[in-house]
Amino acid sequence: MKDFAISDDPAVQAQLDRLGALSVPQGRLGLETVTALLGRLGDPHKCLSPVFHVAGTNGKGSACAFLRAILEAQGHKVHVTTSPHLVRYNERFRLAGELISDADLAALLAEVLDASGGGGGDLSPSFFEVTIAAAFLAFSRVPADACVVEVGLGGRFDATNVLPPEAVAACGIAALGLDHEKFLLAPESGVPEEPIVRIGFEKAGIAKSGVPLITQSYAPEVERELIRRAAIAHAPLAMRERDWWTDTGDDAIKYRDHDAALTLPIPSLPGEHQAENAALAVAMIRHQDKVQVSEAAIAQGLQNTSWPARLQILSNGPVTDVLAGRSVLLDGGHNPQAGAALADWLAKAAQPIDAVMGMLASKDARGFLEPLAPHLASLTAVPIGGHENMPPAELAALASELGIAQTHACDSLEAALTKVPKRAAGTVFVGGSLYFAGTVLSANREFPD
Repeated sequence: MKDFAISDDPAVQAQLDRLGALSVPQGRLGLETVTALLGRLGDPHKCLSPVFHVAGTNGKGSACAFLRAILEAQGHKVHVTTSPHLVRYNERFRLAGELISDADLAALLAEVLDASGGGGGDLSPSFFEVTIAAAFLAFSRVPADACVVEVGLGGRFDATNVLPPEAVAACGIAALGLDHEKFLLAPESGVPEEPIVRIGFEKAGIAKSGVPLITQSYAPEVERELIRRAAIAHAPLAMRERDWWTDTGDDAIKYRDHDAALTLPIPSLPGEHQAENAALAVAMIRHQDKVQVSEAAIAQGLQNTSWPARLQILSNGPVTDVLAGRSVLLDGGHNPQAGAALADWLAKAAQPIDAVMGMLASKDARGFLEPLAPHLASLTAVPIGGHENMPPAELAALASELGIAQTHACDSLEAALTKVPKRAAGTVFVGGSLYFAGTVLSANREFPD
């Protein structure tokens, strides 16, 4: 499945049309294609400012947001590439703190796409391979002090994993869970058989010789695999609860490692799980020596961080106008681990809670919904335009099976909003997919900047 991308700018849309026509040859894995493409572009990935490279199932995007905010609080200029975009494809390219302009994006994509094919030299790259090649090319041309790069899928064969060790300041692995099973658990000889260990194996593929690898704490069998992979890669390993520790209280995060102890503010991003993502970002900063960052900048960065579609309360707009009087909570979480974190938050939200939800067909809808169901008074299911989604009728039926009292299936967000029970107070939770979250932000005229 390719990411859906549209633009109001005709020049950008012309390139997005070319990008959307790309597909991955069936069964192809490896970094050969993106490496060849970057070679045609002059190997820009080999001349970047120090890179913070982040993998994981849940929280890697938030960890990247914390890293960016911390580095910028120090006064550094920071390049960032994350995925997916929510509303505009431009969101994938942040150059020295600013989203790329339409004019620069159109020219950049044209250059990379032109280099990738034609004249008997067609490389047949994927959507994401072109995207990452474009990001690294842009990063190489605009001065900055650091780069933050989010892994797209897995780690071992992710297009971002072409980064050479000398370009990377630190690698990090966020929370792990089962997601993208079709790709990350594909049969292969010589890999771990237990699913969650295989996930750890894939994420640890970003480990690089001489580059600190910072991890959260995991089940013992996963930690043993990460230790093994780090040793094979000759990557210095800093594991939570072994090399760094954190304790979150009501008003502060207590962080310590073998060299220092820090008392830091609670992050600005809501949700207890965000303290865990913030701690990973802090540990990555602390365990590298290529970019200088003070304790004051770390503290300020945690308070400055913003990240759309993560427990975001929507502002006034066309969507919230239809739901007048209700608090509208938007989140793009979509797997069982995200569902559990969301359930903790919904337990404290204003009652009753009605949900509007769309999910991709490839996701574990039952695993995501089970922890949420006890907190929901109703659920209205919708499709996700441009993607293979779970049919709304199936999602509504699953919600009913899990004990949600009122369920509906609609063919659009607009229709779904009219089905949400009219109440004077309480919360409307909107989510189930980052792609659906982008649809909602666009409909409410809230565009990530």
